[in-house]
Amino acid sequence: MTTAEATSEVFWTAFRALPKKQREAVVARMLRDKEFMEDLIDTVILEQRRKEPSRNLDEYLADRKRKDN
Repeated sequence: MTTAEATSEVFWTAFRALPKKQREAVVARMLRDKEFMEDLIDTVILEQRRKEPSRNLDEYLADRKRKDN
């Protein structure tokens, strides 16, 4: 387990140990933080797009060139 994963696990465990009202207060506070919300949205989008098929850059550029002509 990496340091980041271990730290994440500690915070997650502490969060889950809170009573429901306190968890809701923590989430509400996080959602008011603009930078956090941007990061959260980016993370969700990346996670959703991870399931999409990918193609290499050369293929993409060749396809773009064909479409531009």
